[in-house]
Amino acid sequence: MKRIILIFFTLISFVCIAIGGPTYKWNQAFQNYFDKYKSLAIREMVRYHIPASITLAQGVLESSAGQSRLATLANNHFGIKCHGWTGRTISHDDDLRGECFRAYDSVLESYEDHSKFLTSRAHYRNLFSLELTDYKGWAHGLKRSGYATSSTYAPKLIAIIELYRLYEYDDPSLYKPEIAPHPTKPIEIPLPKIDVKDAPKFHKVRAFNNNYYIVANNGDTFKAIAKEFDTHASKLAKYNERDKKEILREGDIVWFKKKQKRAPKKYRNAPHTVRQNESLYIIAQLYGIRLKNLAKMNKNAVIRGIKVGDQIRIY
Repeated sequence: MKRIILIFFTLISFVCIAIGGPTYKWNQAFQNYFDKYKSLAIREMVRYHIPASITLAQGVLESSAGQSRLATLANNHFGIKCHGWTGRTISHDDDLRGECFRAYDSVLESYEDHSKFLTSRAHYRNLFSLELTDYKGWAHGLKRSGYATSSTYAPKLIAIIELYRLYEYDDPSLYKPEIAPHPTKPIEIPLPKIDVKDAPKFHKVRAFNNNYYIVANNGDTFKAIAKEFDTHASKLAKYNERDKKEILREGDIVWFKKKQKRAPKKYRNAPHTVRQNESLYIIAQLYGIRLKNLAKMNKNAVIRGIKVGDQIRIY
């Protein structure tokens, strides 16, 4: 029932935007979408020079705020068709019946592929000469370049951006890669059984070490986080080197892609100093490094057991 209501208000918003003028209305479904994915859009802006406002407006419009068939079954938030795609696909009726669309393992992959799609095609090249703040130029340029067939595509994007003030995200200084708060207890401590419904619904997505992560709340599970971000619990658990049935604790870090072999280059000469109650696994999670690679870089410490004050190589 909740999903039906959400889709209803989403459709209302589309109708109002199509009408234009002062009659279109704000709705919570769109705002929830922007709150959930704005940090991803900002990161993609910094990496690929695509305005975050444009990415968010396209995402919410193409995916019906994450509720369309393509979004729910294939994590495709930008309506990108196959066009030489070698990954998973899904058939969907669009301009023609049963057209081929790209399918992703997570929404995060959809956002990354959207950036790569725009930057790799010659007919979008002129867009990248525009200023990041020129969302109107980007909206009209996308339409002229053939991203969508609808004659109202550009006005819809602009209306969404202005109604929800998405242009405020078109500021690269908002991108601040950060390491999550340090877990206060070692991972081996038994985890309390807390009902996941008591945990906040939305988590802030952050970026570090060419990956994305969230910081868990008490009672979170991989299943609940996977449902929130439209991915698979088994993959999340595998990426984080844990059992998918584990209940997470306040401060646990959950990575969304396979972790790196080492920390970012800036840590080349900056080893990690072991603090109270830290395990090698906690350090690996903190920097987004695969545990086996961290252990390989610190063989002697692993053999004798790490202790407070040890200098652990992370690059």
